[in-house]
Amino acid sequence: MFNWAKQQLANVAGTQEPIYGPSAIKAVAQEAKETNTPYSELTRADHTWLALDKTCVENQVFYFFAENGTIAMAQVIYSNVAGLKVTCQFNAKIFSRDPAKPHLWCSNPLSNVAFNEDKTSFYADDCAVELSEDGNSYTIKSMNDERALVNLKVTRAAPGFQAGKTGTSLYGTDLKNPWGSMRHAFWPRCSAEGTITTKEGPVDLKGQAIYIYALQGMKPHHAAAKWNFASFQGPSHTAVMMEFTTPPSYGDTVVNVGALVKDGEIIAVSTENNKATHKASKKDATSDWPEPTQVEFSWSASTSDGKPVTAVIDAALGDRVDRVDVMAEVPGFVKTIVAAAAGTKPYIYQFAPKTTLKLKVGDEEISEEGQLFTEATFISDLAASG
Repeated sequence: MFNWAKQQLANVAGTQEPIYGPSAIKAVAQEAKETNTPYSELTRADHTWLALDKTCVENQVFYFFAENGTIAMAQVIYSNVAGLKVTCQFNAKIFSRDPAKPHLWCSNPLSNVAFNEDKTSFYADDCAVELSEDGNSYTIKSMNDERALVNLKVTRAAPGFQAGKTGTSLYGTDLKNPWGSMRHAFWPRCSAEGTITTKEGPVDLKGQAIYIYALQGMKPHHAAAKWNFASFQGPSHTAVMMEFTTPPSYGDTVVNVGALVKDGEIIAVSTENNKATHKASKKDATSDWPEPTQVEFSWSASTSDGKPVTAVIDAALGDRVDRVDVMAEVPGFVKTIVAAAAGTKPYIYQFAPKTTLKLKVGDEEISEEGQLFTEATFISDLAASG
């Protein structure tokens, strides 16, 4: 009971949590194993906004990889701090291809937030993210910042999926009544069309895209201490990996969802035996975090008919495309969520090298060149107090 009370205090005040150990998290891999469901394809109901009335960060993010080489992002974030204040934000980013020119980053609060009847589409003043009637495409429109007028459409080129039956990991000492959760759902391989119009004119984003839904049903720094994300987009294949490591409160547990996809179908999804490895790194003098310089992403899974599937990306990252000081650049609500947590120092390192996916499905070996976009996120490095 005392641990529960300390956890409730942590929820509201942002303080560190006690050590519960790995038994206080049920990773999505456990759900997948118990239900014998490596993954499930998304239904319309899986696209609903939950808009929880407790601490949460819920977001939809779209990454764009244009035929002209431009990389961009559009994102809607819904945040609730301790059930006391709800804020929403629309973010747009265009990565500069000129090292001497800054990235375009626009982050704006949203007003008069609403949802459609089945809560699959999001609306606010001068902003809309709508799921089509057939569930196969999203349109993203925003006029809330004249520096980035967004008019984009993302269409699935392969099924959407979530790991296990729900895509959710649960946190708590009573996992039948969890106090926190983490859920991800993916459209791993999509086509994109449309523009973001800047003061210099429209930026054409026709090309490929990936869409990710994420719900952190607790304070983000309590759910994860670090993250690795990889999206590889090739002419015929996509590889995606989302990995996070919990703080010591939950036993430094690693949760990893990886998928291999080609046009029209999912090859395999796995929550076990995938791994993100920083093979080499250098100390970032600004943050003191070990910025990766060489990474390896490996996947190991099976097709639905039992063929073994393995894949690997081994890439020198080159110069980072950006380093995001989360506390400096994200909306105020995130600062509120993490401000009281000692040892919390979130930075995101973003890289976008061209690289090779080496894939083996049964006896078939495939090697494909493509665009890798990867993020290494460091949040906290202190052990929780017991």
